Amino acid sequence: MRTALVIGTGLIGTSAALALAQRGVQVHLADRDPDQARTAASLGAGVDDAPDGPVDLAVVAAPPAYVAPALADAMRRGLARGYLDVASVKGGPRRELEGLGLDLTRYIGTHPMAGREKSGPLAASGDLFEGRPWVLTPTRDTDTDVLNLALELVSHCRAVPVVMEADAHDRAVALVSHMPHLVSSMVAARLENAEEAAVRLCGGGIRDVTRIAGSDPRMWIDILSANPGPVADLLLEVAADLEGTVQALRALQSADEDKRREGATGIENVLRRGNAGQVRVPGKHGSPPRAYESVVVLIDDQPGQLARIFADAGLAGVNVEDVRIEHATGRQAGLVQLMVEPKAAPTLTAALRERGWAIRQ
Repeated sequence: MRTALVIGTGLIGTSAALALAQRGVQVHLADRDPDQARTAASLGAGVDDAPDGPVDLAVVAAPPAYVAPALADAMRRGLARGYLDVASVKGGPRRELEGLGLDLTRYIGTHPMAGREKSGPLAASGDLFEGRPWVLTPTRDTDTDVLNLALELVSHCRAVPVVMEADAHDRAVALVSHMPHLVSSMVAARLENAEEAAVRLCGGGIRDVTRIAGSDPRMWIDILSANPGPVADLLLEVAADLEGTVQALRALQSADEDKRREGATGIENVLRRGNAGQVRVPGKHGSPPRAYESVVVLIDDQPGQLARIFADAGLAGVNVEDVRIEHATGRQAGLVQLMVEPKAAPTLTAALRERGWAIRQ
């Protein structure tokens, strides 16, 4: 791949363009908003002028509702040797293209499983996709050269290619992305009119659950409008679990001991099912999840504190597998949880204490 055209210079399009440009590909940028394309170009993602002739690959980075029209226009104008999109829904756009009677041998639907709560070119990064799955949905009609161009794009972005059928992909992202986003928003909505005294008690748990609720609603309306059926089916299952959980909690309020016992069993059941599902979430580098031990350190909210603590962990010969920070409400301090292999926890604890860090159990 020597040349590419990225149509749509939001977070995903600009990030892909940055990755391609960093690897020597001549990237042309186009957007319905010329100012956005100019912004992406100023970041080093390419040039915001039209190519002189057909490029090797056209990447359509538009919301699902606009993918088919954008692709159809690009194909009819003969802008590239191969075409792909990066929308989060795959079945609907392909069926739209088929309905337009286009030759789809030069097209492949793809979806990089990466993103941020912020949108637009200024949120983009050339390493956004590094180590992340990038789904490819070829059909028996997909031209081999186009598939190879898509694989080259994935390689340039340092992502991990995953081949799936389009509708299977849509069901999967409904489960791992679209439905959780709505549930996160529903939980966060409980805070909108909550008393200030209650909100000030927010800790790591509520922050974890509501983090993705900060995303742009307009973008998510586009996504959910393209995949409503699978998301609705999953929410029905969640609703059934909620109803059963409510009944179990009401039973715990009963004066009848048997009902209380039945309620406790119901709560335990949903919690254990949650345990069983959570351990299936892939761990570091996509490997099976592993049990790490936390070494909890109190730090001041001052420049250089995190750098010091990681340097001290390195001097102790301990690899930090993961890290979490919980800020103390109303204080210029916080707790850093350093996740390490269980056998390394005593070594790290002793080393950090020796260097003056306050360890919390």
